[in-house]
Amino acid sequence: MQLNLVDTKQFLEVSDNTFGQTYNEALVHQVVTAYLAGARAGTHAQKTRAEVRGGGKKPWKQKGSGRARAGTIRSPLWRSGGIIFAAKPRDYSQKVNKKMYRGAIRSILSELVRINGLTVVDSLDISEAKTKIMMEKLNKLNLKHHLLVIVDEIDINLYLAVRNIPNVEVIDVRSLDPISLMKYEHILMTAKAVKQVEEQLA
Repeated sequence: MQLNLVDTKQFLEVSDNTFGQTYNEALVHQVVTAYLAGARAGTHAQKTRAEVRGGGKKPWKQKGSGRARAGTIRSPLWRSGGIIFAAKPRDYSQKVNKKMYRGAIRSILSELVRINGLTVVDSLDISEAKTKIMMEKLNKLNLKHHLLVIVDEIDINLYLAVRNIPNVEVIDVRSLDPISLMKYEHILMTAKAVKQVEEQLA
């Protein structure tokens, strides 16, 4: 299949295997969920009644006081007591093999092509690190807000020019992930970045 290079009015030949797949919602959901789960720190920790300091002595005798029976002041029913089902540090990561991960990326990219959410340009060379220059380029492409720019290699001028534009982010192909592709309303890629993505997903 072909992708239109909007800045040169030419076409870029790409693989149907990467940009012409059927959208697999179940696979994308599984991979996105696993990716988000892997980002969780899992460092939360609470203490059970056995771990809370104190409470070794019975607060009052079993009978005769008129109060409810109590064996420790660190009961979960008491203030400053232990937690019944205390949270403990754990690993939230889920196993996703390479085939599934690459399949999800292909599925997302193919859907972006179908809904016209992907714009491809021959290059994004910026002569100076000026936001005004980048804004002019984006205005010509009719791309202004909530945009992810994907390049083969981040140029310092491009990075500095994009940095001050709200809801616009620039990444290289190595930093590409399913969350980034789904987070933004529109994706702008260079021709070299497209070819690199094809190589990685081959």
